[in-house]
Amino acid sequence: MSPIPGEGPLLPGFEAFDQLATMLAIVRPDGRCLRANTVLEDVTGLSRKALQRGLVQDWMVDPRALADTLRAVADNEVTTGRFDGLLQRAPALGSGNGELPVHVIVTQTDWPGQLLVELIEIEQQTRLDREERTLEQAQANKELVRNLAHEIKNPLGGIRGAAQLLQDEIPKDLGEYTQVIIHEADRLQALVDRLLAPHRRPHVVGDVNIHEICERVRSLVLAEFPRGLRALRDYDTSIPEFRGDREQLIQAVLNIAQNATQALAERIAAGDAELVLRTRVARQVTFGKQRFRLALELHIQDNGPGVPEAIRDRIFHPLVSGREGGSGLGLTLAQTFVQQHHGTIECDSVPGRTVFKILIPLP
Repeated sequence: MSPIPGEGPLLPGFEAFDQLATMLAIVRPDGRCLRANTVLEDVTGLSRKALQRGLVQDWMVDPRALADTLRAVADNEVTTGRFDGLLQRAPALGSGNGELPVHVIVTQTDWPGQLLVELIEIEQQTRLDREERTLEQAQANKELVRNLAHEIKNPLGGIRGAAQLLQDEIPKDLGEYTQVIIHEADRLQALVDRLLAPHRRPHVVGDVNIHEICERVRSLVLAEFPRGLRALRDYDTSIPEFRGDREQLIQAVLNIAQNATQALAERIAAGDAELVLRTRVARQVTFGKQRFRLALELHIQDNGPGVPEAIRDRIFHPLVSGREGGSGLGLTLAQTFVQQHHGTIECDSVPGRTVFKILIPLP
């Protein structure tokens, strides 16, 4: 690594910090940035050169805490300083006012006049814990559904067969009751088949273009709702193809989009419903206890009333539905298909804006 003129050599091996999932910078005691890693660039929305032209305390909403901590660590009053603050991000990348709550750690290094600043998203650990619980719950749900479906399936055939035999032995005016039994047995059989479908169908892997999938889903949605609904595109066309099951991913995205259109019923009738398909590349993403250098980030956003608060934490559980007559399987199947691609689904919902975010690792 070449030294910065007049500064002496930099902390060796800093290139390895680009492989970490937290934001890191090497700074002078006065706050001048000498080096910044890739994650810090991505989160702040500033290039490495732009970061190195300024002072690190200027990245914070309140710069005093960081300036005081840098001075205390540089003067050896403490070897490590910690505090919570708000990091400023480029407006296009942030939500709301672009401020990100972070935990800041300032540490001494073995190189004179160089301090290590680490910034950790306060919500990051909470998010990782939530994802881990979601994966565990999904696995438990999958086993429960498979076992329950098999337990239901076995006696259903006997019930239906007995009803058919009984129909031949009873007076015709009572035949409607056996027809009810047969009809309900068939309905339960169809439900069981849907529960078992993801586990029966083989995983067919090929090259997948996410925008072809989005366009297929968009055309299906618009065919069903030609008026009253705007289906908007916001694509990053630089996203590469990846290996996956095209049909499974179409079904996953379609299930989420159909859920959105059902929630948008009133807005469709009023003519101001919107569905947005947005693709982005996420860098240095950690989910499922693994870190990935690149990941596909697909947002499916609608301007509906939002997910009911009573079921917001359970929307991916089987048989949980927010509408009358819903089977509660659409999101469960979507989650199963995405997880089979080593990905995750997240949901952020408030009245007027619901976003389902699909994350899938990229090569």
